Amino acid sequence: MRYDLPDHRWQKSSYSSGDTGACVEIQRTDDGLLAVGDSKQRACGAFVFRLEAWSSFLEAVKGDRDPR
Repeated sequence: MRYDLPDHRWQKSSYSSGDTGACVEIQRTDDGLLAVGDSKQRACGAFVFRLEAWSSFLEAVKGDRDPR
């Protein structure tokens, strides 16, 4: 269990590597947040972000700039 997040809602990222099992997974929580986790480390739980914060992080990564 990942902080009481339902297993059936996890979606593998399209950027995750195929058969190695090294996958980033995401799901939206009931309260509108985004949970992000590692499929190989499910027992470690997940990070939870506001959608705006996650979008800013992704834009920073794509633009190779500091997300702060």
